[in-house]
Amino acid sequence: MDIKKNMSKYYKFLLYLIIIVLVNLVGVSLFFRIDLTSNNLYSLSKASKKAVSTLNEPLTINVFFSKNLPAPYNNIERYLHDLIEEYSIHSNNSISYRFYDVSAKEGDLTGSAEENRKKAQDYGIYPVNVQTIDQDQAKVQRAYMGMVFIHGDIVENIPSITSTDGLEYKITSTIQKMNNKISALLSLTNKIKVKLIQSSSLEQIAPEIGLEGLKGLKSKVAELVDEVNQKTYNQLEFVYIDPSFQTISEAELAPFQRFGLQWPEFKKEDGTIIIPAGKGVIALGIEAGEKSFEKRLLTQKLNLTSQGFQEQFQVIEMAEIKAFIEGNVDNLINIHAEIGYLSSHGTMSLSASLPPQLQAMQPQQAGSLTKFNSLLSSNYSITQINLKDEEIPDSIDNLIIAGAKENFSDWELFQIDQFLMKGKSIALFMESFNEIQPQRQQQMYQMQQPAYLPINTGLGKLLEHYGAKVKKSYILDESCYVNRDQYSGETPIYFAPLIKNENINHKLAFMSNIKELIMIKISPVEIDSEKIKQNELKSFNLIKSSARAWEMSGRINLNPMMMRPPLNDEEKKVFPLAYIVEGRFPSYFADKPLPDKPEPKKEEQSAEEEDKKNTQLKDEPKVQESKIKRAKGILTKGRPGKIFLIGSCEILKDNVLDETGNSPNSLFLLNTIDYLNNKSDTAVMRSKNQRFNPLKDTKAFTRTFVKIVNIGGLPALIILLGISVWFRRNARRKQIKSEFLKKKTSKGERS
Repeated sequence: MDIKKNMSKYYKFLLYLIIIVLVNLVGVSLFFRIDLTSNNLYSLSKASKKAVSTLNEPLTINVFFSKNLPAPYNNIERYLHDLIEEYSIHSNNSISYRFYDVSAKEGDLTGSAEENRKKAQDYGIYPVNVQTIDQDQAKVQRAYMGMVFIHGDIVENIPSITSTDGLEYKITSTIQKMNNKISALLSLTNKIKVKLIQSSSLEQIAPEIGLEGLKGLKSKVAELVDEVNQKTYNQLEFVYIDPSFQTISEAELAPFQRFGLQWPEFKKEDGTIIIPAGKGVIALGIEAGEKSFEKRLLTQKLNLTSQGFQEQFQVIEMAEIKAFIEGNVDNLINIHAEIGYLSSHGTMSLSASLPPQLQAMQPQQAGSLTKFNSLLSSNYSITQINLKDEEIPDSIDNLIIAGAKENFSDWELFQIDQFLMKGKSIALFMESFNEIQPQRQQQMYQMQQPAYLPINTGLGKLLEHYGAKVKKSYILDESCYVNRDQYSGETPIYFAPLIKNENINHKLAFMSNIKELIMIKISPVEIDSEKIKQNELKSFNLIKSSARAWEMSGRINLNPMMMRPPLNDEEKKVFPLAYIVEGRFPSYFADKPLPDKPEPKKEEQSAEEEDKKNTQLKDEPKVQESKIKRAKGILTKGRPGKIFLIGSCEILKDNVLDETGNSPNSLFLLNTIDYLNNKSDTAVMRSKNQRFNPLKDTKAFTRTFVKIVNIGGLPALIILLGISVWFRRNARRKQIKSEFLKKKTSKGERS
C-alpha cells in the first residue's frame, strides 16, 4: 500500500510536468497578450490592422539590431519583436520577418555578424552612437538599430530606432506608403519619364573648364534608370535629348535653361579661333503628366592651378542622381492624399524665404511655417493655391487657410463656398488683427508699441452664414505660460494661455490623448446654436480657456509689463477657442446673384490700337445682354463636409512646434488635419504614445493637507498601530488572567 501511494505521487508530478510543458508550447505557438495600459500602448490600433490586412503582396521585414545594449535601448528589441509578431498575426500570413544579429562575438567579425553588417549597410542602415556607463565611465558604443521593409520590388527602411515612442506609427505609415505606391505605380497609364538633357556642344568647352564625366554619362544614367525600374514595376522610361542636334520645343526646354552654360570665343595669341562662342545645357528631369522636377548635374568650385585660381566644373555623383530619381517618384505619383494650402491673400508662408545656407542663422523667421510644412509633407502632398489666379482643383479634399489678411472678392468666396458644398473640408486659422510693427528706431528705444488693426477679409460673412464667428479680441488667461528670468523673475504671458487637460474635449477620439496645449494670441470663437440647429449641423468645442480668462478688445497692448488681470472676477469666464462644425452646409450664394469671374487686367494700349478696336466694335453686331446669359451651376446644399475654426495662426509657427511631431501642439494640429481628411484611426494611432500627463491643479488648502499627511501621516499611523497592538495585548492578558482565575476558583470549590 505504501509503494502504491509513493508511485501515485510520482504519477501526479509527471502529469503536472507534462501539463506545464504543453501550456508553454501552446503559449509559444499561439500569440496572446492582454494590454492593460490606458492608451493600449502595446496593442495594434485599427489603422495598423487595416494596413496589414489589405497588403497586395507579401511583405518581408528584416530587423538589424545589436545585442546587449545598455538601458533604455535594451528593451527596444523585445518590444519590436512583440509588435512585429502582432502585425504578422493580423496580416493573414502576408508578413514574414527575421532578426539579424550584427553584434561581434569577442571582437571577431569574420563570421555571420560581418555579413549581416554588410547586408544592413546595403539597405541603408548604418550604426548610431549610444552612450554606455561601464565602471563609472561614460563610453560611446556603435550599435545597429534599424529595420527594412521589402514589398514586391519596393524597399523602404527605418534606419534608426532609438525609442519605442511613435514606433507603431512609423511602421504603419511605411507599410501604407508601400502598399499605396504599388497600387499607384500599377495604375499609371503613361510611364514616368526620366530626361537627360545634354548638349554635345559642351564637349568643346570641357577641356577648358576641366569638365570630366561627360563621356559615358548617357549610358550610366540609362543603367541607373534600369536599376530603379526593378523597384518600380518598370514604370520608368529613359529619354535622352541633345539640344545641339535634336529639335526640341522652347516650352520643353524652358525648365532646364537655368542649368545651362554660355561661353565666348576662345582664341590663340595669333587670333585663331579655337572654340567658337556657344551655349549648352546639362540637367536631369523627371516628369509624369503635368508634374515635373529638375536637377542641376554640374557642380563648380575654385581649384588652384599654375595660372592661379580657376573655376572648375564636374558632374555630380551617380548616387546623388539615383537619390533624386527615387525620392521624386513618390511625389510624382501622389501616393499621399493631396492638401491645398492658400498661398495668396497675405497668408503665412509655408517655407522660409531665405536660402538654405542662411536658414540656420534665422530658423524662426516671422511668418514662416517650415516645421508645419515638414510635418504635413510626411503624410500629405501639399499644393499651394493662388486663388486670385486659379480655381481650387477637384483633386484636393482639404483646404488650409492660415492667417489671410487681404480682402476676398465675391468670386473667390464663391470658390471656397462651393468647395465646401462638394463635401470637402476647410481648416481656418483666422487672424483677428494685423500687427503693425513700429519703425526700427522707435522699436530700439521702446518709444512705440505695435499697432493692432482689425482684419476684415470677407471670410467672416461666410462663417456667420454657416453659424460660426471669430470675435475681434484676444483672450488673456491667468492660466498661461510663465517666462522665468534670473533678473526679472517670473513674468506671466497672459496672451499665451495654457489649455489644461480638463478644458480639452476628450470625447472625440483624435483628441483623447492630448493633455495640455499652449495657444498664442488667440481670439474666442462663437457658435450660433440656433443657426447650427436650423441648418442641421453638428458643432464640437475642441478646447476652451480656464475660468480665469478675460477679453482684450479695442486698443490692444500685449506688453507683458502693462497687463494686469481685472480686479472684478465677473469679467473672468470660460471662452471657447476652437470648434469643428460638420454636416451638409447651406450655400452662402443660394439666394444671391452669382458673382462673375474677374477678367485679367488689360495691358495699356496705344491711342491708335484703341481707335482701331473701337472701330471694330462698331462694325460688329451688338448682342443684347439682357436676352443672352450664360448658365451657371451652383450647389445650394452641400454634401457632408467639415470646418475646423480657430482664432489664431501663431500656433503654426516654428517656435511653437517641434520637428519630430511628438509635442502636444504638433499632435493637435496633425490629428485635426487627419480628422478633416477622414483619417481618425491614423490620428488615434499617432497620439496614443503621448505620455505627457500633467498634474491636476489643486487649491492651497489641499496642497497643505497633502504635505501634512505625507510628513506626519506615517509616524502617526505607526503610533496608532502601536497603541492598537498594546491594547490588544493588554486585553488578551486580562482575558488569560480571568480564565486562569475561573479555573482556580472551580478547582477550590470542588476540593
